[in-house]
Amino acid sequence: MAPVGGTAVQDHVALAEIELCGELIIAASAARERLSPESIDEVLRVAEEHSRAQ
Repeated sequence: MAPVGGTAVQDHVALAEIELCGELIIAASAARERLSPESIDEVLRVAEEHSRAQ
């Protein structure tokens, strides 16, 4: 149970991962076939992250 009084700690990395997982689940459920690795990369915005790292 979370402490009362607004002392909850937010893990921004974990929240971002949860959001991406949700987006991947939505994309997979909307697809007629299995998602290709390229489609998964697009949903997870891999190219955007790769661009920022360079």
